[in-house]
Amino acid sequence: MAMGIVSDREFDSALVDTGASKPPVNKSELDSHPIKGEVIDLPNKGRGNNPAVPDGLRKLIGTESETNGRQSAIELAESFGISPSAVSAYGVGAHSTSTYNDRPNESSIKGAKLRVSKRARAKLMTALACMTKDKLEVTTAKDLATIAKEMSVVMRNMEPDSKLPTVNDSGPKFVFYSPQFKKESNYDVVVAKE
Repeated sequence: MAMGIVSDREFDSALVDTGASKPPVNKSELDSHPIKGEVIDLPNKGRGNNPAVPDGLRKLIGTESETNGRQSAIELAESFGISPSAVSAYGVGAHSTSTYNDRPNESSIKGAKLRVSKRARAKLMTALACMTKDKLEVTTAKDLATIAKEMSVVMRNMEPDSKLPTVNDSGPKFVFYSPQFKKESNYDVVVAKE
């Protein structure tokens, strides 16, 4: 029998052919006992059927964002059905965009940056160690200096932020102005006649 819409008679005959234990229901019996249903409007609040993202996955996406870039983290998040705005929050250690200032996973993000910084420092030291007199004769100093420079940039970018106040510090700022003292010679002299 093909799939599709069939009449009640065709359905009943197919049901008998399959050896169903129940005999077909008489249509007059259905009319005497109608099914009463109720439509309930559920409020569209909260997460719905979407479960919370596990904390380990948040940390993984956050570290991916910091070490390999935002685009790489977005691709990883899309494979789990996570939005790009959530990737931004996970990248700074927050659990969601609504709790952006509360950053419980910030230590794991800093740890990942510190690991990258240590590797860059090791490569920098290797590049500096290779700058010996005999190596400089074979290899150009420009190539070795470029490696050292690039590793120092990576190392500086990956080091955790220091706790020193910055220009973007959000605390209160006070500006004090002191008056300038002027000498009498700075003013014009006007002679008054009495």
